[in-house]
Amino acid sequence: MLWHEKGGAGAPAILLLHGLGATAAVWKGVEHVLQERGIGRWIAPDLSGHGLSAPQSRYSIGSLASELAGLIQDEPEVYIVGHSLGAYLALALASGWFGVEAHGVVGLGPKIAWPEADVQGARELAARPVRWYPTAEEAWNRYRRVSGIDLASAPEEKWLRHGITQAEQGWRLSQDPRTFEVAGAPFASLAASARSALVLARGEHDAMVSNAELQLHCQDTHEIATAGHNAHVEKPAEIVSLLERLLQQ
Repeated sequence: MLWHEKGGAGAPAILLLHGLGATAAVWKGVEHVLQERGIGRWIAPDLSGHGLSAPQSRYSIGSLASELAGLIQDEPEVYIVGHSLGAYLALALASGWFGVEAHGVVGLGPKIAWPEADVQGARELAARPVRWYPTAEEAWNRYRRVSGIDLASAPEEKWLRHGITQAEQGWRLSQDPRTFEVAGAPFASLAASARSALVLARGEHDAMVSNAELQLHCQDTHEIATAGHNAHVEKPAEIVSLLERLLQQ
């Protein structure tokens, strides 16, 4: 079962997909701007194995996208904004393979190059047991490192909601370590399969992907000045402006 929340009014429906290790809370700034500008209804889920959403037995782009399709299958007009892993999932949904249609996709900060060392590192992370922390503070600090949401860009707890969980053993990240199984998916195939309008973007200081890499897969690319990997947290208004460009098309 996917935990999700909704807001806004009217059309279109805007699906907001967070990255690996984060939760739907990272979209708070974007949701506020959407509400302020009166741009449709937004749907923000915690991906499977993250936040309050249930885990899967195995993780892949296909299995995650299949679950997400259920959130938008009855929507006549859908746009998707995805960050990092969320960008991969947005492209998968835009392919039409999962029985839904996307009118446009904004993909932000997808890691495109996957050297073998990076894939192997992700596999090792996926195989690790859950790590427990004696205090919430230690768990929150770890969550910030994993999600890349630092104090400077997101000082308030609202950006971190559902990031950690408490149990008898102590505190842990809500993320299922096995979600790292998705690493190394073929971005080129997904981008080529998308049947919607597409904008790819990155923060100027995002070390995970270059503008040159984005331009290999999309003619419409954008660089967000002074932002890092989590540009949707740092510059939410600019992300919404990219969405508006698609809506105007």
